[in-house]
Amino acid sequence: MPKRVYLDWNATTPLRVEARDAMFAAYDLIGNPSSVHAEGREARRLVEDARATLAAAVGALPRNVVFTSAGTEANALALSPGLRGPSGRPVERLLVSAIEHASVLAGGRFPADKIGQIKVSGSGVIDLGHLKALLGDGPPALVSIMAANNETGAIQPVAEAARIVHEAGGLLHVDAIQALGKIPFDINAVGADLATFSAHKIGGPKGVGALVVAEGLAGLEPVLRGGGQEQSRRAGTENVAGIACFGAAVKVALQALPEDAERIATLRDRLENGIRAIAGGMVFAENVQRLPNTVLFTAPGLKAETAVIGFDLEGVAVSSGSACSSGKVQPSHVLSAMGYDAAVAQGAVRLSLGWSTEPDDINRALEAWRKLGNTLLRA
Repeated sequence: MPKRVYLDWNATTPLRVEARDAMFAAYDLIGNPSSVHAEGREARRLVEDARATLAAAVGALPRNVVFTSAGTEANALALSPGLRGPSGRPVERLLVSAIEHASVLAGGRFPADKIGQIKVSGSGVIDLGHLKALLGDGPPALVSIMAANNETGAIQPVAEAARIVHEAGGLLHVDAIQALGKIPFDINAVGADLATFSAHKIGGPKGVGALVVAEGLAGLEPVLRGGGQEQSRRAGTENVAGIACFGAAVKVALQALPEDAERIATLRDRLENGIRAIAGGMVFAENVQRLPNTVLFTAPGLKAETAVIGFDLEGVAVSSGSACSSGKVQPSHVLSAMGYDAAVAQGAVRLSLGWSTEPDDINRALEAWRKLGNTLLRA
């Protein structure tokens, strides 16, 4: 039987060898990282090494990195009323783009009547004019905009958004979970006040995330209270093995980024050209800057759930959008926000590539799509 082809990297990635080695080494340690004895100090060293690695990768100070259980928890921690920046004025409301991940759309700890949505264009890019209008119509706001969309791959103008937000006295949170390791990201370069990350999107383990805050940010209230771990920003004994694994994955991903991004973008372009040539395939957000690894497409009459099963039977793993939303038979909220009707939004299939994707994987995916196009879409 031919080896299966994995093209769902935006959902999760395989563990990198270096990350797995770091995890296994950490499992051999006994100590609690909060203990002062030698065993505890050794565990603490692994946590702090990983903290320093992530901080350096995104332009932050190690003391401003908070490890969490996942990207979702990191987002919930970031979306906190009362956050204060250099102006000293606390944010009183939340503005999120209409294409955010479900963990951001949920609003964190903001009440529903204090949450507004920012419109996006038909290409899936935030409407900066609408953002400016919303900011001018109320008290200081925390604005949450993802660096790159998990479904379309569209890269958002977060640096321009940061300028607009700061001029209005607000703060900017950037969900950079899909960006880390795929495109350069620096919290200072984009002007973010908070940014969130997830280990399993870059070759680390599932169940580890991080919130990074800019120097000088105040008012961050913990979601979990208890001990004084993570500088009292997130209680609970740290997942030492997972965090060490996260740090190792970050190091390898950042070293490989330039070469991987160029190679993967070439494969993506070939995949897209093949998709367009078969059964009237259409690629979403194709005219804007996107992640080098992401393709979201449809064809007239295509049903995504059926297509995903069809690809799977052909030995190719793909998805119908965000893994956190799979299993729900409903249109993509991202495509709905972009102005597509339910019939189109229900037919979107996402293919996402990674560092081990090879040309033959693209050939296999296109052959599977050719077969599906001739059967699923047959009049």
